[in-house]
Amino acid sequence: MTKSPRRRARSPPKTPAPSITIGSVPISGTSKPHPEIGLGLWNLGRWTRQDELREESTASHAIEAGIRWLDTAEVYGAGRSERILGGVLARHAGISPEPFVVSKVSWEHLRPAQVRAAIQGTLERLDRPMVDLYLVHAPDDRVPIADTMGVLAELADDGRIGAVGVSNFNVPQLDEAQSALGTRKIAVNQIRYNLIDREDGDELRDHCARTGVILEAYTPLAHGLLTGRFLTPDSIPAANRRGSRRLDAEHAESTLAQVRDLATIAEKAEVTLAAVALHWIRRQGALPLFGASRPEQVDANLRAWGTPVPDDVLDAADAVTRSAHD
Repeated sequence: MTKSPRRRARSPPKTPAPSITIGSVPISGTSKPHPEIGLGLWNLGRWTRQDELREESTASHAIEAGIRWLDTAEVYGAGRSERILGGVLARHAGISPEPFVVSKVSWEHLRPAQVRAAIQGTLERLDRPMVDLYLVHAPDDRVPIADTMGVLAELADDGRIGAVGVSNFNVPQLDEAQSALGTRKIAVNQIRYNLIDREDGDELRDHCARTGVILEAYTPLAHGLLTGRFLTPDSIPAANRRGSRRLDAEHAESTLAQVRDLATIAEKAEVTLAAVALHWIRRQGALPLFGASRPEQVDANLRAWGTPVPDDVLDAADAVTRSAHD
């Protein structure tokens, strides 16, 4: 008896990306504007090959959907995030507007010779002549910040990087870095900042507003807590729990109570909790940098970004979590 040929499973039809207009803001150090919302690629290249392919597809879909701010770092996947992103960008060569590409030098590579080697490796992996914004990933007290800022200024003068920024710097560290950079300006400080995890960010928000530094907010959805999917302890995946410092034994109960209150506010306003969370970031004067491992997550976040949220709803959400940090 002859077996019938095996039929290949059909791929599901591709859902069109939502049509959302993404604005931009000027940034010191480069004429290319900084998009208002972007995709962080910290998961790209970190897991299995199957995960990698899915996240590569997600990054490509994000570009097709209008995302132009793409954030990576030399430590993400030990360089694989940069290398995979370079391939994705090559497949979208000529797209307009051009991508705004951000990478970071590791906190372990802040001595001048290390910084020069790090940017060389980054540019080779991305297959680009320069990055639009280059950040110090985190400070290292063992290395004088003046040494690091000096070589970053040289790289900017040489056209290998556009704007100079930092990440995970507090107010004194930010001021010290700016003093060391001289006439150039620290353009960006990228920090963990969201409705739930906000105490450090509120202080930096005010300082950055006074000094003209763009505040980039990573984990704007608190590792999924601010999507409304996780309202009880047993509903939170282990990976999400490990990623949030607000879910330890001391804070978990109060954190989830806040999330439930926020979800109620969003439901009454007939908007998603993600829309409330992202627009709260926007109202703080910060720019959200979300993560996504699947194309549909990109689309959901873009729909949330494109959904207007009334000021009174943002006021109510702010009051819920501000009281917990007062």
